Amino acid sequence: MVHVVLAGGAGHVGREVLDVLIEGQKHQLTVFTRTEAPSLADLGVNVVQVDYNDTDMLTGHLHGVHTLLSFIMPTTTQAGQAQKNLIDASIKAGVKRFAPSEWATRSDSGIAGYGVKDEVHEYLKEVNKDKMVLEYCLFQPGMFVNYLSFPYPSTKHLQLFGLQYDLQNRRAIVPTDGDFPISLTKVHDLARVVAEAIEYEGQWPEKGGVRGSHITSSELIKLAESIRGPFEIETVQAETIEAGKLNTSWIPMIELPSLPPGMDVRAFSEANISSVMAGALRGAWAVSDEWNKLLPDLQMTTVEDFLREIWEGKP
Repeated sequence: MVHVVLAGGAGHVGREVLDVLIEGQKHQLTVFTRTEAPSLADLGVNVVQVDYNDTDMLTGHLHGVHTLLSFIMPTTTQAGQAQKNLIDASIKAGVKRFAPSEWATRSDSGIAGYGVKDEVHEYLKEVNKDKMVLEYCLFQPGMFVNYLSFPYPSTKHLQLFGLQYDLQNRRAIVPTDGDFPISLTKVHDLARVVAEAIEYEGQWPEKGGVRGSHITSSELIKLAESIRGPFEIETVQAETIEAGKLNTSWIPMIELPSLPPGMDVRAFSEANISSVMAGALRGAWAVSDEWNKLLPDLQMTTVEDFLREIWEGKP
């Protein structure tokens, strides 16, 4: 048994990982949060409200901790600084392992909003350049296959929304020129990998790719059509995608409770989906498979098995 801290572990991916760790009953678990989380305390999890700007406070709470997993939303400069503060506090407190808030694409993806991830990675390399003072791993599962179940639920906590592959309405948006590879992983499988990684006796790999399946966009559409029937395909020029536009007859809507009132959801969705597609054209969603190799006995859900479970028999 070791002491594991999940920074930002009260929701979304962090909560999915936390649930698997609670179920395993192998470790002492603490969640760092900015606000109260009484539901977690009811589950026997230690909940600590922290100020991520206070490195001394963080250091005090990290004494005796073995592994720190960060799930802080990595899309702002403030989030980047919060993670750097966690790294500094971890080193001072003697934490053995740290996982920055990755949980998606490969490094250097070029996706808008993900630059903070690369900034934090560079900081980790800098603090370890002379000698290893904090073991770390970038857990990168590619795209969560769960999004392909939308609007049907397939997660407990990760909020789903539509993507450019709309299986319910049998349609897809793709670039006019160029296919691209995608790594697809079920969020519950990622959580299982993290749980196994905590107990892994060897040194963590710097980049820890996790793959449920690794296919191309065109292969994904063919698979979806074999289950759902023919799709209507709309194409978009690469330069339009890079400009943050789609100009299609439909746009997947990303409707999240966290969006501020009055935000233009359509414009927000178009910008984000085009960013995802632009990254895909650069290979951002094709991740490596280090953890598959290190944990060969851990069976992963394939995209075909997932889609058939969700969609077979649906109108």
